[in-house]
Amino acid sequence: MTDITTTWDVANSRGDWSISGGALQSGDDITTAALISLFTDRQATASDPLPDASGDRRGWWGDLDEDVPIGSRLWILSRSKLTQQVALAAKGYMAEALQWLIDDGVAASVEVTTAIQGRSQLAAVVVIKQSNGQLRTLQFNWAWDQLA
Repeated sequence: MTDITTTWDVANSRGDWSISGGALQSGDDITTAALISLFTDRQATASDPLPDASGDRRGWWGDLDEDVPIGSRLWILSRSKLTQQVALAAKGYMAEALQWLIDDGVAASVEVTTAIQGRSQLAAVVVIKQSNGQLRTLQFNWAWDQLA
């Protein structure tokens, strides 16, 4: 059985389920797994600098007492000025969020690259080499307009 296909809605910065022929589309499990891993908020560590003074470390209640939390800490960068250090932090957070694919044998490797494009856009490319040898390339771009 395959998962419901999740696609990235660039305009609204969110994932959404795909519809085909009036029904939920299934398949493309690796992309769905990567989207959930990258864009679900993982709880910040005690040493992470939070983006506001709320003290809210976010995260999912289902991660309580779990060895491997779901999601990424990308959300921590939401109010940061776009710098090379932020691009490197995003790369690290993304690699951390996708590490479970390797640990669980779903992927043989995961390669993440990030780069600043222009003055206000962060680009990221994720290349997942699946255990069967297939490559899946996912590209993401974040407009950093609010921080320019």
